[in-house]
Amino acid sequence: MPQILPVPLALDGVPREPIAIDRLIAGQPSQAVANAYSSPDARFHCGVWEADAGTWRVSYTEHEFCHLVAGRLRLRGDDGEETVWAAGQSFVVPAGFSGTWEVIEPARKFYAIYEPGD
Repeated sequence: MPQILPVPLALDGVPREPIAIDRLIAGQPSQAVANAYSSPDARFHCGVWEADAGTWRVSYTEHEFCHLVAGRLRLRGDDGEETVWAAGQSFVVPAGFSGTWEVIEPARKFYAIYEPGD
């Protein structure tokens, strides 16, 4: 029988890594990820992510549900559309979105990612 798995709230002991320099636009943010689960086919993932203030380029091939538990962020699409999210809010970034991800205030989110097949 499959085991029920907890998703941690804190990232205690999880190493922080800088945002890749080729994607970085502003700041010197680092991030930490604690992936709590990946499906056997590696197309579904969920866990906790956090990052420091900064801005970087993103290009989504996956669909991502996010629930922000701390901080504020701004997503700006290449089409100029902009949304700002604060702790307590949830949103979905669909596959195909490209633009910038800006952490305005240090942020932490729960995420669930689905990677569609070819």
